[in-house]
Amino acid sequence: MLGAIIGDIAGSRFEFHNHRSKDFELFTPVCFVTDDSIMTLAVAKAIMACGGDWNRLSQEAVRHMQAIGREYPDCGFGGMFYQWIFSPEPGAQTL
Repeated sequence: MLGAIIGDIAGSRFEFHNHRSKDFELFTPVCFVTDDSIMTLAVAKAIMACGGDWNRLSQEAVRHMQAIGREYPDCGFGGMFYQWIFSPEPGAQTL
């Protein structure tokens, strides 16, 4: 999970501007945490909260994704996901 977060932050400045060269500085002042990093942390917390009871993983994932996501509303969530993060009824959403 740390690798996913490091890669996400290092690549954040290239998200909408492809960079094909492998020659770049890993972290620069324009790198930033994205919604992917925030949700990776939420999943990690959900896994730890399960305490080995994997039947609880879905419930814990929803709980932690919403709790942590609400703390970082401007991290780049898409519109539908943003609505889900702040939904009081986080069940299946219809399109």
